[in-house]
Amino acid sequence: MGQQEPLEKNRPFPLTQIPPPRPPKDSAPVGSGGKGVVSPLHPKPGPGPNAPQPGVGGPVKPDPSIAPGPPRTPVGPAGGGRPGSGAPRMASGARLKRRHWGVLASLVVGVLLPALVVAGYLWLRAADQYASTVAFSVRTEESSSALELLGGITAMSGSSSSDTDILYEFLQSQKLVADIDSEIDLRALWSKPEGDPVFAFDPEGTIEDLVAHWDRMVQIYYDDGAGLIEVRVLAFEAEDAQLIAQTLFDHSSEMINSLSAIAREDAIRYAREELNTALERLKEAREGVTRFRNKHQLVDPSVDLQTQAGLLGKLEAQLADALIEFDLLANSTRDDDPRLTQGQRRIDVIRDRIDAERRKLGLAGDGNGDTDVYANLFGEYERLVVDREFAEQSYTSALATYDGSLAEARRQSRYLAAYVRPTKAESARFPERFTLLGLSVLFIFLVWSTLVLVVYALKDRR
Repeated sequence: MGQQEPLEKNRPFPLTQIPPPRPPKDSAPVGSGGKGVVSPLHPKPGPGPNAPQPGVGGPVKPDPSIAPGPPRTPVGPAGGGRPGSGAPRMASGARLKRRHWGVLASLVVGVLLPALVVAGYLWLRAADQYASTVAFSVRTEESSSALELLGGITAMSGSSSSDTDILYEFLQSQKLVADIDSEIDLRALWSKPEGDPVFAFDPEGTIEDLVAHWDRMVQIYYDDGAGLIEVRVLAFEAEDAQLIAQTLFDHSSEMINSLSAIAREDAIRYAREELNTALERLKEAREGVTRFRNKHQLVDPSVDLQTQAGLLGKLEAQLADALIEFDLLANSTRDDDPRLTQGQRRIDVIRDRIDAERRKLGLAGDGNGDTDVYANLFGEYERLVVDREFAEQSYTSALATYDGSLAEARRQSRYLAAYVRPTKAESARFPERFTLLGLSVLFIFLVWSTLVLVVYALKDRR
């Protein structure tokens, strides 16, 4: 058996001393000057049928391969404190040591005193705060056109989640805090209490400090599923809290109205651009027709073409009559009759006029290419007329779209609907002193417990 290690003295709590087992009958204690030293056990060799097992209460069977070690010392002095006695002493009662008093003192200094300081500040120095609540939602009106109403689709009103997300971020922005501060002087409202450096705002603080204080005094609750926003505003007077909440709601409404105005302006701008483009196209088409008429001195080539066709028909009829008269005269007179010469001359004149008219109409194969014939003029005029009609239709459609955009812009498509107007508190419910005290004590206790465990862990490692 090896020598028993002595008990460690630096335990955080006292251990109960347990008396050693009684020695067997075949071993005798050897006195060592009254120090209570027990001689090593030497059981008889050879296991018996009733040999005690280790841990049962009898002697432990030694291993013959291990040499007996030096005598071991019992846990406590034998004989109940009487020198020379072989009987073990019973365990003495637990007593507080210096380290235990140190832990208790650190508990008082590190936990109880800070808790008393926090409680004293909350109940004696912290100023009362009043809360004002305002709740609203962004609504979007969508009215159907007359055609949709005839089809059975009625107008509906819905909530725009994207606009609500934008408003939620806007309520936490530095721009909103700066605008409200410039309007109602937030620094003065939140720095009214004197001697409260924790909950009051420092008037000399920067805009970043004011935004951080805004996050503490203004709580925003956002239900993204329903698109509802509820804001709780704290101030040291009930009127100030209500004023801040009302100003916040006004600025939020202005922001939503600006978004709606931007959307309406975009829709009107696009419609106006399309209308201007169609108008320019219509002007160019009409100017082309006017230039054509001034150049060729024709109001409507189709009318002139009909007139020229009628004239050509008359000339051909006169030519036929002249040919008949010439043939009759040639059969009844001599060849040198002057009437034949006059008839032939009349026939040539009519033919020349017919050729000229046919060249005007583009029916002659040997016409001069530099001369504008009616076929070319009529084709160019038809092209100009088609361009003008298309420009007129485009202008009519663009004008209708523009009128519809103006009608849409006359009504407010987005607006901020407040289902809870800014309230005015009658009693101060903040700061929540018991809640803050409980959280402070819990935090202080956790820090103290961690430090104590760290100190004892370091002492155990030495």
